[in-house]
Amino acid sequence: MNAGPSSPHSDRRAELLALTGELRGELHRYCARLMGSVIDGEDVVQDALARALVALGEAEETPQLRPWLFRIAHNRALDLLRGRAVRKAEPIEAASDIADEANPDPMEVLMRQEAVETAVSRFAELPLLQRSVVILKDVLDESLKDIAELLDLTVDAVKAHLARGRTRLREINAQAATLAATRPVSAAVARYVALFNAQNWDGLRALLADDVKLHQSTHPVRVGAADVGMFFTIYAKFEGVKLAPAWVEGREVIAVFENSADLKPSYFMWLEWRDGRISFIRDYRYARYIVNDAKLMLAADGEAADDGS
Repeated sequence: MNAGPSSPHSDRRAELLALTGELRGELHRYCARLMGSVIDGEDVVQDALARALVALGEAEETPQLRPWLFRIAHNRALDLLRGRAVRKAEPIEAASDIADEANPDPMEVLMRQEAVETAVSRFAELPLLQRSVVILKDVLDESLKDIAELLDLTVDAVKAHLARGRTRLREINAQAATLAATRPVSAAVARYVALFNAQNWDGLRALLADDVKLHQSTHPVRVGAADVGMFFTIYAKFEGVKLAPAWVEGREVIAVFENSADLKPSYFMWLEWRDGRISFIRDYRYARYIVNDAKLMLAADGEAADDGS
């Protein structure tokens, strides 16, 4: 028997899910820089997509999905930034001259390249509107008109924020110190890495708190030592996976190499601990775009203790 016609809501939901699969990396590039953190940026993306699915079910008409998703993500990031009291007041000045979008001069191209290569965390030093405009224009290559519509500004105001943001970002990059040397690896992370690399799955399960939680992108959250223990059962099926202690944004994380011969990690994990046991695992296996923007620093060889027992 043939299935009946799909409802407009189910069609819109399917369209949104297909689009988010394509846009997740781009949304993350924006949100990570807006938040000044690849980890916090992914939290915003997850929250924004969940809110979008709910809002779409309540909408009478289908919005233009791409700009609508960006607006939801933008507004969610702003809510969080305001809650942190990091928003900076900034006067709107007369628009500076911005080169023709269609025919950027060499200096324009250099400024865009500098924005793309700038560490995510440095964007947090820009006032919020400058930050948004520079990211949208120089990192995501949005048009001035689309940026103005997203941020509720005039095109001239966008140009002003873009000129000032670019100038300030160059100053920030010029003043930035070289990356600090990595700190010693914590005993907890060293033990986790050693047990994993020795494929001591029972030893890893013994580290889990009774109420441990596992978060993997859009997958349902696993809760409890028994359910989260399946995480290691799944990893036991993958050959050649190796872990290494690392740091991202000052947080101690664990780099995941899917092949021991790889020079760069495929993604990373972030663990939280309570009373010597693991209380939370964030595994970014299904959000690999995060590592592209992460300034990930690996521990020096020999820093991690050898404990595979």
